[in-house]
Amino acid sequence: MTDARRHAPATARNSEPIAAILRAVLPDAGTVLEIASGSGEHAIFFARAFPQLSWLPSDPDPSAIASIRAWAEAARLPNLRPPLTIDAASPDWPIEKADAILCVNMVHISPWEATVGLMRQAGRLLPAGAPLILYGPYIQAGVETAASNLAFDENLRSRDPRWGLRALEDVTALAEADGLHLDAVHPMPANNLTVVLRKG
Repeated sequence: MTDARRHAPATARNSEPIAAILRAVLPDAGTVLEIASGSGEHAIFFARAFPQLSWLPSDPDPSAIASIRAWAEAARLPNLRPPLTIDAASPDWPIEKADAILCVNMVHISPWEATVGLMRQAGRLLPAGAPLILYGPYIQAGVETAASNLAFDENLRSRDPRWGLRALEDVTALAEADGLHLDAVHPMPANNLTVVLRKG
């Protein structure tokens, strides 16, 4: 039988740095919805790291869903829920509420419409004070962009002109329109940021 588990090399490098931020940001209990879970490796890592939380992964790609299910079958974690098929850009998400939302490495590897949908749905799903946590590379006004990030941006746009690093100010302005305010920006390894937004 073919193993459906996929491997994302960056996951092994960034899981613990992200978890360090999550420990200070996530609620004590409830459901964390992970958008664009990809291989599912983050879902396994974080579900294991936060056993008091119900971890709900999702992705629009059937092969990613298969990978998440395969990782979950191997890990057998009681707080890891079956993955949902969610396209962030879709107006209809098959979930009514979440106590926190995590989105790792999607904003720059998707059309802008996906970020628009993410903000709209986070504004709908999250209770007051709950966090939306974003991780990835961004362009910041007044901050020099690393050469590696500029090269990455060029590569992304060559693969799909709808992709590319976003200006953090554009993302936070979009969030504000959906009732989310910027709470914190944490510098991370490899020229990434963890951005914490909270529902007003």
